Amino acid sequence: MESPRKSPGPTGSKLQSNFSPRHLAGSIAPCILGAMKSPTLLLALMLTTLTAFAAEKDTRTFEMRTYYAAPGKLDALHARFRDHTMRLFEKHGVTNVGYWVPIENPDDRLVYVLAYPSREARESAWKAFFADPDWKAAKAASEAGGKLVAKVEQLFLSATDFSPAVELTKAAPERVFEMRTYTTTTGHLPDLHARFRDHTVALFAKHGMTNLWYWQLQPDQPAPADTLLYFLAHASVDAAKASFGTFRTDPAWVAARTASEEKAGGSLTVKDGVKSVFLKPTDYSPIR
Repeated sequence: MESPRKSPGPTGSKLQSNFSPRHLAGSIAPCILGAMKSPTLLLALMLTTLTAFAAEKDTRTFEMRTYYAAPGKLDALHARFRDHTMRLFEKHGVTNVGYWVPIENPDDRLVYVLAYPSREARESAWKAFFADPDWKAAKAASEAGGKLVAKVEQLFLSATDFSPAVELTKAAPERVFEMRTYTTTTGHLPDLHARFRDHTVALFAKHGMTNLWYWQLQPDQPAPADTLLYFLAHASVDAAKASFGTFRTDPAWVAARTASEEKAGGSLTVKDGVKSVFLKPTDYSPIR
C-alpha cells in the first residue's frame, strides 16, 4: 500500500538547498540580459548557474512508486492520499515530493515520489507507518468496498551529481511534467551523465524546459548500470514538443552529441532506448 518517506529536516519542502534558486536567478538576471547578445556566453552562464544549483549533491534515497488502481477505484485512492496518507507519511518522517497521473492513463496509474535520508530510514518509516492506528483505520474504511490498489511497482533512486536543487512549488498556471527514461548501450552510462552534466542540462534550460530531478537507480535495482531517469517541467505538451524541436536543431547540441558519440564509438543509448511519459500533477501534489 502507500509507503512513507523521510523528512529532509529543517529545510522543509526545499530539496537539499541552502538558498532559493529564485533568489539566485534574480541576482543573475542582469548578467543574462547582457549575455543574450552572445549565445555562447549565455549557454556558459546557464551551465554555471545550474552547476551552482547542484553543487551540494542530494544524498537522500528517493522512491518512485507506481500504483495501478483497482477498477473504478482511482478516485478513492486519490481521496485516501489527500485525506490521510500524505499526512501520515509526514508524521513518520517521510517527505512527499510529488504525485502525478499520466495524461493518457488507460491503466488508472498513480505515480509518486518520496524521499528519505537513507534506505535504512525508509524501512523504519514504513514499519512505523504500517503500525500506525490512524493508517489502519483509514485503510480499513477506504477498502470497505474492496481493495483500492491492484498492483504496485517501485524503484529506489539516487540523485546524480548534476541533479538541480528543486523547490516544491505550485506554479500558476499548472505545469505539465515529463518523465524520461534512457537505457544506455553497455558501459556508456558515465558518458551519458557527462553529456548531460556538460551540455544537455544547460541546453534544456536554454530552450525553455525546467530541469527537475536526474536520478540513477540504486545498485540493487534492475539495470542500474545503464539507466538514467529524469523529470522535466513544461508549460504544456505542445510547449514541450516545441522546446525539443528547437533543442534538437541547436548547433551546440548537434556538436555535443556528435563529439560524445564519436568518443564512445556509437550511440550512447540503445535502439528505442528513450521513453517519455507526460504527467499531470494531482490536486494534492506538493509540486505542481
